[in-house]
Amino acid sequence: MSIIRRSESINVLLKQYRLRKFMQQILVQSYHGRSLIGKRDVVGYGFNGSYTYYDTTDMPYPAIRFREETEEITRLREKEKNDWKQLTLEEKKKLYRHSFCLTLSEIEAPTGEWKYQLSIIFFLVGIALYYFSFARRHFFAPLPKSMTPEGKQELEIWKFYTNRIQFLVWLQNSIMRKAIGNKFLICSAIK
Repeated sequence: MSIIRRSESINVLLKQYRLRKFMQQILVQSYHGRSLIGKRDVVGYGFNGSYTYYDTTDMPYPAIRFREETEEITRLREKEKNDWKQLTLEEKKKLYRHSFCLTLSEIEAPTGEWKYQLSIIFFLVGIALYYFSFARRHFFAPLPKSMTPEGKQELEIWKFYTNRIQFLVWLQNSIMRKAIGNKFLICSAIK
């Protein structure tokens, strides 16, 4: 019993060690993500906590600024801490473009990408139709005669006469049964 308990406690310790090691790897990866962004400021959580910049309407505030800090931007940031009315329109635009690449209206603006996607769809449909016609011409047997309009008409005429003959045979059998006294009588159909 004691051996089993010891192995269970060892397994628990190993699991805790593996978990601790895994968490250390995550912390190291997230720390080294900061080295990839250069001197840009981290201003938010971002996409899954990673230090990346995305312009999307789903997450309008990225984790890092769009551009690195320069002397001009540093001066504008100091000026920004005071009254905003002292900033000119150009300075406000520079501050915005330092943090963001696109405005929300620029993100939502149509890009014309649908034309490219539609052309790919038409190209693929064209290839499929060409393959279908090629396969129909070279791989499949010709259609049976009954699929043509003349063949359908002949089939309808044949069905009409066959049904009439079967009706006449049935009528003849019923009359003969009555005449003979309801005994079973078989009359073969004329072909």
